[in-house]
Amino acid sequence: MAVMDPDDDRQDLQAEVDQLMGGLRSDLERLAAIPSIAFPGFPAEPVQEAHDLLVGLLHDAGVEHVERIDLPDTAPVIFGEIPPPTPDAPTVLLYSHYDVQPPGDESLWRSPPFEPTPVEEAGEGGLRARGIADDKSNVIAHLGMLRVFGGRPPVGVKIVFEGQEEYGSPFDGYPPTDPERFACDAMVIADLGNLRPGTPTLTTGLRGAAEVTVEVRTLQEPRHSGEFGGAAPDALLVLLKALSTLHDVHGDVAVEGLRRDEWTGTSYTEDEFRDLAGVEAGLPLIGSGTLGERLWSGPAITVIGLDAPSVEHAASAVVPYARAKLNLRFHPLQDPHEAQARLVDHLAALKPFGIPLTVTPGDTGPGYEAATGGPAYRAARAALKQAWGTDASYVATGGSIPLVNGLAQAAPNAEVLLFGAQDSMCNLHAPNERVLFSELRATVVAMCAFVREYAAHFKGDLKGGAAS
Repeated sequence: MAVMDPDDDRQDLQAEVDQLMGGLRSDLERLAAIPSIAFPGFPAEPVQEAHDLLVGLLHDAGVEHVERIDLPDTAPVIFGEIPPPTPDAPTVLLYSHYDVQPPGDESLWRSPPFEPTPVEEAGEGGLRARGIADDKSNVIAHLGMLRVFGGRPPVGVKIVFEGQEEYGSPFDGYPPTDPERFACDAMVIADLGNLRPGTPTLTTGLRGAAEVTVEVRTLQEPRHSGEFGGAAPDALLVLLKALSTLHDVHGDVAVEGLRRDEWTGTSYTEDEFRDLAGVEAGLPLIGSGTLGERLWSGPAITVIGLDAPSVEHAASAVVPYARAKLNLRFHPLQDPHEAQARLVDHLAALKPFGIPLTVTPGDTGPGYEAATGGPAYRAARAALKQAWGTDASYVATGGSIPLVNGLAQAAPNAEVLLFGAQDSMCNLHAPNERVLFSELRATVVAMCAFVREYAAHFKGDLKGGAAS
C-alpha cells in the first residue's frame, strides 16, 4: 500500500494516485458486479455481499474501527472511524452508498448491467454497469483517499456507507437521534459529481420535493357520450382544466408563493440539456429565464401519474372519475410544508366548471443550501483546482438526498460539501450508466488534496461542531 506523509507537500499526489488506480479499478469492477439492489422483490443476499466486500476493503485500507448500524426495514449501514491524529485536527465525515437502482429494461443496455464493461467516450476510458457511477465509484474514491494516506490521513475520519439510499431508508432520520456518532467539522457527501466531465463542480443546493394527489368524481358510473356528453360533467375534463392552471403561457409555474430566485452559478448549455433530456428535435423547452432558475432555484410541477381510461380500452362514455399525482420541486430554502400547502391551496380553490376537487397532500422532503464561506469550502476549492486544473464551479440539483438534512441536523455547524466521481452525462438511473476513469482519478486526487488542505488551514476557533 502506498503511504503518503501528510506533512510533506513535496510529494507528488497525482503520482501517488496513479500508482493506485489499477487496484481501485479492480475493486470497482468487483463491487459493480454485485447486483446490490435494495428494493422490495429483489434478493437481499447481494446487498449483504456488497456490504461484506466493503468492510474488508476498509480494513485493508487501514480503518481499524468498522461496525454496522442495523435499523428496522433497511439494509445495514457501514460505519467506520479513524481518530484525529492530533487534538486540534478537524474531523471529516465521508458519505456514499453501496446499493444501486434496478437495471430497468435490460434490452436497452449495450452490455449486461452487472458485467462491468470497458467504454470509450470522446477518447476517455471508463466502465459501464448499473450503479458504477451512482454510487460505487464514489465509495471507491473514498477508499482511494484512505489508501493514499495508508489509513492515517491528516484529519479524523468518520465513514458512512449506506445500503438502501435508492429506495429510501429510515436511516435518513437517524443521525439527529445519535449526534455524537456523526459529530464532525465537515462532510463530503459523495453522491454527486461534475456538471460535465473535466469541469470541477461543487453542488451547493438541493431542491426540496413534495407530492400532492388531486381527484374528482362527477358521476356514479360512465354514461353514453352521445346521449349525455355536453351536459353531464366529465371528470377528466374537470381535472385537465385544473391541471392547466398550474403553468402560465410560457410554461412557468403559476402557483403563487413558490419561491424563485436568480441563479448565479454555472449551468448547462441549452444544447447539453437538450441532449441529456432527450428532447425531440425541433421542440422548444418550456419555461422562461435561465436554465439554472428553471432547474434549481425555482419550482417545477410534474404530473407523474394519471388515472383515466386508457386509449386502448376507451369506451364512448363520459368519464365519471379521474385522478392525478403531482410532484413538486421547490427552492432549497423554502419550507417543504409551506411549499406543499401553496400547491394544495391553489388546487383546492379551483372549481372547474363549478365542480370542487379533492386534494390530498402526500410526502414532503426538505431541500438544502450549503454555506460556502468556511475553511472547508476554501480547502475544497483549492483541492478541486489541483485535481482538475481549473477553478471549481457551483451548481445545484433538482434531485434530493434526504440524508443530507439528517446529517446536517446531527452536526449543525459542520460544512457540507457535495462532489464526486459522477458527472451529469453518466446516464444516472438510466440504461448504460458509466463512469470515466479520468473523473474517478481526479476525485481521488481532490479528496486527498482536500483533507491535506483542510488539516493545514483548519483553525481551532472555527471548529464549531467538532467531534469530541
